[in-house]
Amino acid sequence: MFVQKIMRAILLSTMFTAAVAAQEGQPAEAQGGAAGPQEEVLVTEKYLASAKMNSVKTPTPIIDIPQSLTITTQQEIQQQGMKSIGNIVDYTVGVNNSQGEGHRDSVVFRGIRSTADFFVDGNRDDVQYYRPLYNVEQVEVLRGPNALLFGRGGTGGILNRVTKKGVLDENFVDYISSVNTYGEYDVQFDTNYALNDRSAFRLNAYYANLDNHRDYYDGDRIGVNPTFRYDFSDDTRVDLSYEYINHERFIDRGIPTGTDGKPVERFDDIVFGDSEQNQTDLEAHVFRAIFQHDFTENLKGNFNVFYGDYDKSYQNVYASGYNEANTPGVVTVDGYIDTTQRENLILSTNLIGEFQTGGLEHTVLFGGEHIDTSSDQDRFNAFWDRTADDNEIFQVAEPLGLNGGVGINAAGFTTTNNWSDLNDFTQVEIEVYSVYFQDQVTVTPWLQLVGGVRFDSFEIEVDDVRANASDDRTDNEWSPRGGVILKPIENISLYGSYSSSFQPRSGEQFANLNNNLAPDEFETWEGGVKWDVAPMMSFTAAYFQNEQTTTARDNVTGENFETRGMEVEGIELQMQGKIFDHLFVRAGYSWMDGETANGSEPRELPENTLFFWGDYQVSDKFGLGMGVTHQDDTLIRDGGFQKLPGYTRVDAMAYYDVTNKLRLQMNVENLTDETYFPNSHSTHQATVGQPISARFSILGRF
Repeated sequence: MFVQKIMRAILLSTMFTAAVAAQEGQPAEAQGGAAGPQEEVLVTEKYLASAKMNSVKTPTPIIDIPQSLTITTQQEIQQQGMKSIGNIVDYTVGVNNSQGEGHRDSVVFRGIRSTADFFVDGNRDDVQYYRPLYNVEQVEVLRGPNALLFGRGGTGGILNRVTKKGVLDENFVDYISSVNTYGEYDVQFDTNYALNDRSAFRLNAYYANLDNHRDYYDGDRIGVNPTFRYDFSDDTRVDLSYEYINHERFIDRGIPTGTDGKPVERFDDIVFGDSEQNQTDLEAHVFRAIFQHDFTENLKGNFNVFYGDYDKSYQNVYASGYNEANTPGVVTVDGYIDTTQRENLILSTNLIGEFQTGGLEHTVLFGGEHIDTSSDQDRFNAFWDRTADDNEIFQVAEPLGLNGGVGINAAGFTTTNNWSDLNDFTQVEIEVYSVYFQDQVTVTPWLQLVGGVRFDSFEIEVDDVRANASDDRTDNEWSPRGGVILKPIENISLYGSYSSSFQPRSGEQFANLNNNLAPDEFETWEGGVKWDVAPMMSFTAAYFQNEQTTTARDNVTGENFETRGMEVEGIELQMQGKIFDHLFVRAGYSWMDGETANGSEPRELPENTLFFWGDYQVSDKFGLGMGVTHQDDTLIRDGGFQKLPGYTRVDAMAYYDVTNKLRLQMNVENLTDETYFPNSHSTHQATVGQPISARFSILGRF
C-alpha cells in the first residue's frame, strides 16, 4: 500500500511538472509583489501566507476576506516562547483549548470541539497528536465553517500550519536552545543553503526533552524536516518536503471534581494514573510536494501531493468516579489502550485566474481534491483481576500507588490490570472526491461580492472486526459560501457572509458507525468590520451565529427526521500591530453564548475570554514583554453543574541582543503563580495549570 500510493503521487507529480515546465511566461509575482525573499516577507503583513499557497488559496488581502481570522507568525511564536498549538490558542480570539485526554491537540472553535480540523500547508492533518512548531512559518486560524476550501469538518473553524520552505539566494543557520525551571529543554536548528540561483535546500530539526510540574511527567520529541526548492523557470517551481516525527510523553488526565462541582484543589499534586503505563507514542512519515506554475500573468496553477503514514498508540489510567461527600478518601479509576495506524494520500489542484469582464474584476478559484485514507483503530479496556471489570477503587494518596499495571486497591489487596477487554476494532477505507468553484468580484472600488460552492463525495467502508460486521455509506454534499464586502474607504471593509459545512456521522476519527444517518449540517452567518488603522496596525470586529442540524431516527417508526443541534452566537474583537516603532501589541476579546439541542448550556464555552500581549523595545539591545489571558467559568459537561473556575494568567518576557546575531531571552509563564484549571476532558479529569515557571533561551544565527 505504501509503495503504491507513493508511486501514484510521484507519477502525478511528474505529469504535472512535465506539462508546465517547458512553458515560458512572465516572472512570477508573490501575491502582488515581485518574487523574492524580501517581498514574500512583506506580504505576510497583508496576506494569509508568505508564499502563494495559503488557507484561502487565492491572493486575497485579509481586509477583503469576509471572515474572521488570526495569524500568528514565527517571530511572535519565538517572542512569546510558544511551544505548542495550545500556547497559540491561549492568545487567539474565539477559540479555547480542550484537554484532548492528555495525548493530542484539541481546540474548541467557537464552541465546537474538534480534534480533526487541523491542516498543514492546506492539507488535512487529522491524526490525533501534539503538533510541533519547529518548522512553522506561521499559524493561521480561520473561524466559521470552511467546507468550500477544506471539505468536511471545519464546522467552527480550522487551524492551518504553514511550513518553512527553501529560500533562494540566501545561506543561514538559525538555532534556538532553551531550558525551563523544571529541567525541560529543547534544541532547534533551521539551516538554508542556496545550491545555485534556482535551487535551495533547507533543513529544520529539533529535539525536546519534556518535564513539568506534575509527577512522572516526561517524554521526548524529535522532528526532522528536510525541504528542497527548485525553480524550473521564472514561472514554475516545486517545493519537496519529507518530515519524520517521533513523539512520546506521559499522559496526565488531571484531577477529580468535588461536591461543589469544582476541581478539588487539595489534589493538585496527585497524579491519578499509572506512573509507568500512562504513555503515548507517535511515529510518522510525511511527504509533501507543491508544484506552482504561472501560465500567464493572470492565470496561476498549483498541484499538491500529501502522503502521511502514522503509527499512534496511547494507554492511560484516569479518575472516572469520585464522591467527596460520602467517600472522600477513595477514587474509582478506569483506563484503556488505543492504537491507530493510518495512511493518508491527498491530491489537490487549483487554478487561480484574475481577469476583467464587462467592467468587473474577477478573482476565480477552481479546484479539485482526492483523498484516499486507510485507517485501523482499536481500543482495549482495562481489566482488573480483583473486579473482573475495567474499574477499580484506590485510596486517594500521593503517590496513588499504581505502577506498571500493579497496585494496592482500597481494600488493601494487590490488583493487576492486563488490558485484555476488547472494546472496539474497526478497519476503515475512505475515498473522497471534491470539486469547488469560487469567484470574488470587484463590482466597484467600494463593492465586492464573493460566491462559490463545493461538492464532496465522501465514501466510507467500515469493517467492525469485533462484531464481525461491515457497513458502508456515500454522502454527496454541497457546501455553499457567499459574502458581500463594502469598502467606503480603501482601509476599511464592512462585510457579511454565509457559509456551511458538514460532518459525516462516522465522526472525526471514524469510530462511530452511524452510517445509516445523514451528516450533521452546520451553518454560519457572520458580519463584521476590518480596519487597517495604520500600515502596521489592524482592527477587526465580528458578530456570528452558528447553527447545527442533525438527523435522528424515530425508535418506533424507524423514520429519520431532522432536529436542531447546538447553536452558538458571539462577538469577536481583535487588534494587532505596531502602535509606534518600539511597541507591538496583540489583543483580543470574545463573548459567546450557546444552547445544546435540549436547551442546556454547552460545555467548554466560556462567556468571556480576552488576551493582551505587548512587547516594548527599550533600547537597540533590550526589550520587555507582558501578556495577560483570561477565561470565564466553563462547564465540564453539557448542562452539568461541574465547572472549571475562571482564571487570569499573566506572562512576561525579556530579551537582550548580545550582537545582531545572538539573543538571550527569558519567558515567564504564570507570573502571579495563579492556581487554575485551564481545561478538562470529563467530570473527574480537570487539568492542573502550571505554576510560575521560567524558560531561558539562546537564539542565534551563523
